Amino acid sequence: MTTQEVWTKYHTDLQNFIISKVKEKTIADDILQDSFIKIHTKLHTLKDITKLKSWCFSIARNSILDYWKTTNKTVEMANFESKTEIEDNVHTEKDCLRGILKNLPKKYRDPLFLSDIKGLKQQEVAEQLKQTLPTTKSQIQRARKLIAEGFMDCCGFVMNTKGNLVGEIQEKEDCKICN
Repeated sequence: MTTQEVWTKYHTDLQNFIISKVKEKTIADDILQDSFIKIHTKLHTLKDITKLKSWCFSIARNSILDYWKTTNKTVEMANFESKTEIEDNVHTEKDCLRGILKNLPKKYRDPLFLSDIKGLKQQEVAEQLKQTLPTTKSQIQRARKLIAEGFMDCCGFVMNTKGNLVGEIQEKEDCKICN
């Protein structure tokens, strides 16, 4: 499938999804364009064409999160955690991540959320949680490591020589955390 075919088939759904999250059409158009640049450059890496739609929505979701992070605005995670009719009930990395985060101890989940989702500096996170900066840094790094381990346990991902997770999301019935 070509980028033009993906555009023809999904751009309206993606645009509506993005507008529902950012509430401004001009910003949504920019995010949609950014999403399609990513889709165009990575389309050849998609191994299972049946997952194309959920893959496109994952890219759009990540582009929205990048926008919120770069503009230092916060976003309600509930908007991203609710199931939508758009996702066609397909098992995605979001499902696995939700399960992994749910099982993450609160002492790791809170600093990670404040730092990586809300975009606070680690010093600000430490102050907000009333703990030392080294403790906060350690908790954030441990949370990231636990998330990576969760994907390895959940769907059989492996760590490559560069320290990156590689693999594919398994079917839900094969997933150890989501099932």
